[in-house]
Amino acid sequence: MLARCTSAALRGLEAHQVTVEVDIGPGLPALQMVGLADAAVQESRERVRSALRHSGFRVPLSRVVVNLAPADLPKQGPGLDLPIALGLLLASGQLEPAALEGVWSLGELGLDGRLRPVRGLLSVALKAQEAGARGLLVPAGNAAEAALVSGLCTWAAGSLAEAVQLLGQPDPPAARPAAPEAQAPFQGGTDLAEVQGQGHGRRALEIAAAGGHHLLLVGPPGSGKTMLARCLAGLLPPLRHSEALELTRIQSVAGLLPAGVGLVRARPFRSPHHSCSGAALVGGGANPRPGELALAHHGVLFLDELTEFRREVLDLLRQPLESGEIWIHRARHSARFPCTISLVAATNPCSCGWFGDPERECSCGEAARLRYWSRLSGPLLDRLDLQVVMRRPDAASLGDAYRRAPAAANEASAQVAARVQAARRRMARRNPGGLGNGQVPTAELRPVLQLDADALELWEGALRQRRLTARGGESLLRVARTIADLQGEQTIAPGAVAEALTYRSFDGLEGGP
Repeated sequence: MLARCTSAALRGLEAHQVTVEVDIGPGLPALQMVGLADAAVQESRERVRSALRHSGFRVPLSRVVVNLAPADLPKQGPGLDLPIALGLLLASGQLEPAALEGVWSLGELGLDGRLRPVRGLLSVALKAQEAGARGLLVPAGNAAEAALVSGLCTWAAGSLAEAVQLLGQPDPPAARPAAPEAQAPFQGGTDLAEVQGQGHGRRALEIAAAGGHHLLLVGPPGSGKTMLARCLAGLLPPLRHSEALELTRIQSVAGLLPAGVGLVRARPFRSPHHSCSGAALVGGGANPRPGELALAHHGVLFLDELTEFRREVLDLLRQPLESGEIWIHRARHSARFPCTISLVAATNPCSCGWFGDPERECSCGEAARLRYWSRLSGPLLDRLDLQVVMRRPDAASLGDAYRRAPAAANEASAQVAARVQAARRRMARRNPGGLGNGQVPTAELRPVLQLDADALELWEGALRQRRLTARGGESLLRVARTIADLQGEQTIAPGAVAEALTYRSFDGLEGGP
């Protein structure tokens, strides 16, 4: 007897429909799998047999062929266990054919018949909704994730026996989505109130958060670069529902979404080690999976010790930083991952770390500094809108942190975040698509800027004196627009352009700061 049921396979972020065909025919007992199945899918033969036996079902003692169509689409992972088991039950007459009509299923089986959650379930649910499925049968651990898709009936089961019982009911109860919760403040970062001094760096961080600009922090060891960078996620506004859904989809495909969790509501903060490979940073693999860039989507990507990364790895960032997406191309397919991020990079000014410090002597020569900074390409630096030199805080400012009554209380992240959200609201009303100033396409930037005559003259002078590229000059205007938004001004005044110029520390300089 031939039986069919429907499931899906992942390619990047997208799910593709897979038809599981099961044929039971005469011959020695065996189960053969065809249809470009990887090792995890091939091993489902043993998991399915054991799960059927422990769930009280009969294991067919005949030759069984399982075909995963389309045959030219690679299938990976254990998510096809459940549809294969249901197909076997249908082909052997232990399940009514009407029970699987229009039903999609996905899940990993344990040897005892329990259903374990799988990655990428949200993408599968979206595909099932698009295909007009009658329902989607998933493990209980994926129920909250699948229920995020409105208009799709989702059934959750904890075991194979429970799944068959649900399919046998005329009107099975659908899983309910979790109640929406307000986004909690970012828990993994540092509050700005803990940062001593560094007024210039704090201001640059506020501008980066408001406009979605990329930030480079350069300073000696212990100047607070890492501490300041870890404050950025706490300044960003709450995720919109569409952003949260997109972020949830990425984390689900990457296998980072914990079982039982529905919508991700906290912005990510990713900080890969400088030894990471290009594939780890931008994504890759035979079946492309998201890298650190995509995992930081709508959040912060922090590259500490920037000059210790391999240059060829860093140069992979150049195109995604502008386009907000990364394409992974293979011989037979391509995968797209969104990566609208706020990049924060931190590095020392030289190999020893003390160049420019008034109290420590640098042991590096000019040639050594040039070699050190040659690890960063000019095109990459040109894409970093804010470039800030940080100095070590003096003894007085550090001592304030340990006095019972500090000389001056620092602003907390909550106060700065309120200004950032107010600026973002101004951008949402004015900018096309509600984008931040750092993401507005160049073709649509001119009406957004609203430069007055004096500010335009100052900007033209800066272009000539600093020999800025066209991209660098545009970046200067974007930062000035964000400064004006933070101040509640309709037009860009000369003061905003002048302040933006203070965040271009490396224009025309060789060998670092």
